[in-house]
Amino acid sequence: MDDAYLVKPVTEPVRGAIRPPGSKSLTNRALITAALASGTTQLTGVLASDDTRVMVESLNRLGIPVTHDVENCTMEVIGCSGRPPATKAELWLENSGTSIRFLTAFCALGNGEYRLDGNDRMRERPISHLVESLTKVGVEIECELGSGCPPVRIKAQGLSGGQTTMAGNISSQYLSALLMAAPCASRPVDIDVTGELVSLPYIDMTMGVMAQFGATVSCSEPNRFSISPQQYKATNYAIEPDASAASYFFAAAAITGGEVTVEGLSSYALQGDVNFVDALEQMGCTVEYRDDSITVRGGSLTGVDIDMNAISDTAQTLAVVALFADGPTRIRNVGHMRHKETDRVAAVVNEIHRMGVAAEEHEDGLTITPGTIQPATIQTYDDHRMAMSFALAGLRTEGIRIANPACTGKTYPHFFSDLEKLCGTNS
Repeated sequence: MDDAYLVKPVTEPVRGAIRPPGSKSLTNRALITAALASGTTQLTGVLASDDTRVMVESLNRLGIPVTHDVENCTMEVIGCSGRPPATKAELWLENSGTSIRFLTAFCALGNGEYRLDGNDRMRERPISHLVESLTKVGVEIECELGSGCPPVRIKAQGLSGGQTTMAGNISSQYLSALLMAAPCASRPVDIDVTGELVSLPYIDMTMGVMAQFGATVSCSEPNRFSISPQQYKATNYAIEPDASAASYFFAAAAITGGEVTVEGLSSYALQGDVNFVDALEQMGCTVEYRDDSITVRGGSLTGVDIDMNAISDTAQTLAVVALFADGPTRIRNVGHMRHKETDRVAAVVNEIHRMGVAAEEHEDGLTITPGTIQPATIQTYDDHRMAMSFALAGLRTEGIRIANPACTGKTYPHFFSDLEKLCGTNS
């Protein structure tokens, strides 16, 4: 799929059911906690993607045996009881921000020298806040190029513990990384988060996964987290379908006036991005919850003014839905999206302009003013979410092509074939 992918418009409202692959966010969190546990963990429903592949490869290099049965979506992880066995490792994380941040804190628990690096875009993605926080709890760690970004070099002698601070306004992944490593420190770890903590549902997700493996976090006051020394225990853990990926199928129902059911998700899901359906409801859709599924029915769409800080991974999806609404949509408080696989705020605005529609970039987000969509080849900036979200525009518009569709391999290798099946547009 190296050539641009031409999206086929649908001739009628999209109706059907689908179960997306396992959550990347949950898969990588479960891999870290299972690797630190005592005993052997069985993971089911796991995601097979570029991001999970680099995580598994890195854990293997750190001496953690991980067996992946791709066909059955399972993994077996033999934990290290809180101490990574390898005394030296070079880890290559491509552009997986989740992996490099989680593994940086993971390596701090070891006894040896570790280097973590990635591709050119990874070398532009900040990690200094995590590095500074780990330094305050006794870790010898540096950004090798002095840029505040990878490569990261660590000389580890275990995590001693103590008190540290963490900036919360760039990425919640820094805090998640330290939270998951903290139970394996030799003494308690206290973390004070400074500034606004973005993507708070992802912190709740992290603590939920930790609890499944037997570790608890105390939140005695807002933005203060305390973790005592604890031992993760191996378990059997089922990964939910990816709620961020589900947003594309919910959006397909909204854009085409159809009805789509996503199986395996509920209002009780650990993933905050399940709340994307609330945004669609504000725009005029109808949402129905069942014990093991969520259904969205399209309606007459109206533009909204919405804060998407907590579910920013779905902001691109909503931006495309907004193209088909009556009136402008303002997406707020997502400035931290600029530090993702690409500057997602600028990229979304650029590609909406490429389709001949008005959009305005703000420091904290963007405004979309619907208009007539023109045929265009959408540039994806090697960002999986640009490819998947903008493909939705092609369900209603002739001539929408997606450049570098293979970039969806980062989290959803079979996205386009699944979209075709749901929409009945198979070649």
